[in-house]
Amino acid sequence: MAGLSKNTPYPIEIKLHQKSRVLDITFSDGKTFQFPCEFLRVYSPSAEVRGHGPGQEVLQAGKKTVNISKIEPVGHYAIQLNFTDGHNTGIYSWDLLYDYGLNQDKMWLRYLQRMDDAGASREQETASHITHSCK
Repeated sequence: MAGLSKNTPYPIEIKLHQKSRVLDITFSDGKTFQFPCEFLRVYSPSAEVRGHGPGQEVLQAGKKTVNISKIEPVGHYAIQLNFTDGHNTGIYSWDLLYDYGLNQDKMWLRYLQRMDDAGASREQETASHITHSCK
């Protein structure tokens, strides 16, 4: 897996708060990061979200209320998150999560700007919100 470094702090505690939809991770250097499930879902390291190369990222809309239903360890270097929308293909390595923690504010603002630019919504669409126009 790309980017794994033996110098990267590793999690000493991972705690999911399902009611508030937040994943707390405390690292070995004492830093603690709080990740909303929506943030982790829209920045999933999966090919489905990131694409297979630069410029192929897929904007993830309608993920405001997504939660994590299951956390699975992947060796001694990562976790796999199962989300309530069925997404479960991203492998979140310790260095990726640490980097996300350090850059979360910038990443979140970039996501909100991309959503705004695309005219997309964080709210999940339901049948009552979908309209079709025929001419």
